[in-house]
Amino acid sequence: MLAGKRILVAPLDWGLGHSTRCVPIIRALMERGAMPIIGADKGPLALLRNEFPDLEHVRIPGADIRYAKGRSQLWSMVRQFPDMVRSVRAEGMLFDRIRHDLKLDAVISDQRFGLRSPDLPSILVTHQVFPFTPIAQPALRKLNLRHIARFDRCWIMDEAEAPGLAGDLSHGATLPPNARYVGTASRMEASDSRGGSSWRTVAVISGPEPHRTLLEVILSDQLRVLPGNHLLVRGMPGVGGPDHMGNLTRVPHLAARELAEVMSGAELIISRSGYTTLMDLVALGRSALVIPTPGQAEQEYLGELHGRTGRFLVQAQDRVDVQAALHPEAVTLRRMISKGNSLLERALDDLAAMLR
Repeated sequence: MLAGKRILVAPLDWGLGHSTRCVPIIRALMERGAMPIIGADKGPLALLRNEFPDLEHVRIPGADIRYAKGRSQLWSMVRQFPDMVRSVRAEGMLFDRIRHDLKLDAVISDQRFGLRSPDLPSILVTHQVFPFTPIAQPALRKLNLRHIARFDRCWIMDEAEAPGLAGDLSHGATLPPNARYVGTASRMEASDSRGGSSWRTVAVISGPEPHRTLLEVILSDQLRVLPGNHLLVRGMPGVGGPDHMGNLTRVPHLAARELAEVMSGAELIISRSGYTTLMDLVALGRSALVIPTPGQAEQEYLGELHGRTGRFLVQAQDRVDVQAALHPEAVTLRRMISKGNSLLERALDDLAAMLR
């Protein structure tokens, strides 16, 4: 049983994807009577506090990672790698200080390797068992597997049958012995109101700067000259308010239910090819125009993978053409893989057994 168990849920703070995919985990914990505690910072903390205003929260800072403007992120990541390492150590030391004050029974960390303890049930959530890196990929994959092994359980957020949704990122010849697939998960649910939307296009952007802003400018310039009403969700919770540029409305953020509603009713959805966004689209049963973040190997791989499957229309950021994407034959809508809620439920059963 998880009733009354105090469980820290802490997402990585690179963009908003890690925090949004923690929403269904937090909901599932609450349904079982657990007492989730949110551990995050900046935008992710604002998003989760907006979704769960009554939950206890604690600020856990992370590395402030920025991407280069060009396509290659190699030297940008190399320069920032020491900061990433220091961030893992810092969050580990912080966790050692706060976990007793928080009276934790367990911790669920979404891609934050420092948030674990050898004497506390520690779960790592990831889809990047075999990550793509711009340099020294074999060595960094070994390091990643070493970090995964330090947790009691590794929940792989994908279907067990390859290629699933993450392809080679989550499927390989040998998985860590502590790993189990928990299916895809989303804070969104399919809506029956597919018609009647006031928005022809809904664009949802987020992720590291400067590419978040660069894509916002590109889409704003194109959408405001196209017929119909368009909505751009800027991925900046807690920053500013809505504004209007003719037939284009821009909002900083939308809560899950409202976002699912406007996306379900839109003629065209535009988004990054981030993994959490793809899981949201799966949950809604929708295709989209997806635009990988330039130089981000994972997003480029996922765009290439699902461009081949025909699930999504993929365009490079420097060749975005929304008008072409609005052609009725541009995107073939297909039913996608299920969210796999039963897999997550079985993983929670296992966690409950660990806490007896």
